[in-house]
Amino acid sequence: MKKKAVKKPCCMPTDSGICCCKVESVISIDDRGQMVLPKEIRDKANIHAGDKLAVVTWEKGEKVCGISLVKAEDFGEMVKDLLGPVMKEIIGR
Repeated sequence: MKKKAVKKPCCMPTDSGICCCKVESVISIDDRGQMVLPKEIRDKANIHAGDKLAVVTWEKGEKVCGISLVKAEDFGEMVKDLLGPVMKEIIGR
């Protein structure tokens, strides 16, 4: 008898019990691949016309299971915060 594979979500709660994601709204993609971020989300995230967003994906196996948008100005700082200590370690040797 074959065991049924257990599917695990790609976004698991952290040790503190806080989930890393929250459903804010459901949006549609039009025929041209465009979507509209609801005004409430744009206001909450301080996103304005002309702002640049980095598209970040999470993959599970070969399938994209999550897509996030990060303000480009914040994304650079996030990368520096993550890679800075590693680069210091490499360069310092």
